[in-house]
Amino acid sequence: MQPIVLGPNLPDTFYRGSGRIGHFRGGFRGVAPPGKQSRGGAAMEDKPEDWIASATARFGVSGTDGMTRLPGGTLLADAIAADPVAWLGPSHVARHGADPALLVKLLDAGQRLPLHVHPDRDFAAAHLHSPHGKTEAWIVLEASPDAVVHLGFSRDVDVAELGGWVRSQDVASMLAATNNVPVSAGDTVLCPAGTAHSIGAGLLVIELQEPSDWSVLLEWQDFPVEPDDALLRLPFDQALSCVTRQAYPPARLESLRGEPLGPSDRAAGSLFPSAAEPFFRAERVDGRAGGDLPPSYAVLIVTAGTGELAAGTGSWSPVPVRRGSTVLIPHASGPCVLTGDVQAVRCLPPSCGPASAS
Repeated sequence: MQPIVLGPNLPDTFYRGSGRIGHFRGGFRGVAPPGKQSRGGAAMEDKPEDWIASATARFGVSGTDGMTRLPGGTLLADAIAADPVAWLGPSHVARHGADPALLVKLLDAGQRLPLHVHPDRDFAAAHLHSPHGKTEAWIVLEASPDAVVHLGFSRDVDVAELGGWVRSQDVASMLAATNNVPVSAGDTVLCPAGTAHSIGAGLLVIELQEPSDWSVLLEWQDFPVEPDDALLRLPFDQALSCVTRQAYPPARLESLRGEPLGPSDRAAGSLFPSAAEPFFRAERVDGRAGGDLPPSYAVLIVTAGTGELAAGTGSWSPVPVRRGSTVLIPHASGPCVLTGDVQAVRCLPPSCGPASAS
């Protein structure tokens, strides 16, 4: 099975982009530069998320919105279900079945996203009939000089205080109680499920996450979201029970920082803290340093340069890649090698060791 260069998959969402995805992926598969029209007729500014190799549908919509279609029109989820071992590998299938257990996105924050929380696996199993919560992590590709993320509360927050903020939509008080964390291009940050967070304006990130679309919005007043949808159509108190209300002190915040993406001469290696491994993994790959990739289901996002992705055994033709390429690699592609003056991030499912619930 040959790796597949994927075109954009741009579902509608409720916040604005700024055209950064168009700049990053410009010229690939009909992606328009900022201010121009994409194939679907919408300007790239209106499409702030690219769901890459998605077997996950958006919350609150019917059908397959958010799910990736392969060249030819087959849903990736259906292709995997028809031959899970070839796509995912025997060890993955033994643990996760035909579930890729990973969703990767490009996210372009043209405005500050609302303060929100993703449930953990225990909450999702109990209240959402899902094995997946939504721990996520970010790799910052581009950042404006004053870019920040809000990450966790800076002090303990009482149940009644949190509920009062959300009922009255006292956004100023909510944001004042969070940690304001500056971020720059190359930074990597883990955001555990349960953490109140908001990605600030002026950021383009690669986001790895558990494959769900579960979000409890603590803030919705300035966004086109109905309160019932903001709370996942759950009772108010039950929805807010997924929130971690304990403080995230400086040492806790520091533990969520991973390795920087780094300059092109950095060696390959893991990017996120070890706490991410039960959920997903990400590695930097440099074609100039011998970009050998062992067999695995993976999403490769090329962050700089040009090069080729070739089979380690020579069983398929090399795939040309350049900055902005997003490549889906089935396990059955075998060992691969990235060559050329090119850098990339290899996004991987969770390890097949013991899983954590939070």
